[in-house]
Amino acid sequence: MRKIIVINSKGGCGKTTLSTNLASYYAAHGWPTALFDYDPQDSAMRWLAQRPAELAPIHGVRAAHPPMPGMTRAFQLRVPPETRRTIIDTPASLKRMDLIDILRGASAIIVPVLPSIIDSAVTAAFLSELRAVMRSYAPDAPVAILANRVRRNTRTFLALMSFLDDLQMPPVTCLRDSQNYVNAASQGVGIHEMRRGVTRIDREQWQPLIDWLEAGTPDHHSRPEEEEKRYIA
Repeated sequence: MRKIIVINSKGGCGKTTLSTNLASYYAAHGWPTALFDYDPQDSAMRWLAQRPAELAPIHGVRAAHPPMPGMTRAFQLRVPPETRRTIIDTPASLKRMDLIDILRGASAIIVPVLPSIIDSAVTAAFLSELRAVMRSYAPDAPVAILANRVRRNTRTFLALMSFLDDLQMPPVTCLRDSQNYVNAASQGVGIHEMRRGVTRIDREQWQPLIDWLEAGTPDHHSRPEEEEKRYIA
């Protein structure tokens, strides 16, 4: 099982959008998938509650809240034994012990960042903290920067690319600012489950991220990739 963490201490950078679309991608392509929501706002779980019953199921875990009386934390965080991909949606701020707990066993870490001066500054500070914790608790997990909600050929986008170049961390991909993500969120689906003609550009932008996540994964082709049988208009 691979544990993929979507994280940044900056709020509003699109962590939930990225997490839900990543979970739906894997589920739609045949991997039993679990989605953990560590954000008290429960945005990922609300998305999951709207998911059409005919689409591939995703196991949801409300990890932000304490377990019910009589239930252990371990039981609350359990996933079905067949789970192959676990996506972790995180809140804007985490206490160090919570960060350590989430990072344990990480297979990959994705840090989304928006094209703004404020987001760049907060992300730079967060990456420094993240590296310090990872040295002890997730030393082998690769980290990818994802530029989110971008509009190319704008000053803010060029400034973001310059900032990432200075960090020597070019983005694994750049996702455009698209209404498709808004529509997907309102319907409990991912862009890979929407009509191909509408989401062609978005799918192309996602492919480098999927390739990065699955590079060198032994079980990447162990399940036949399934084409989505239904689409949401």
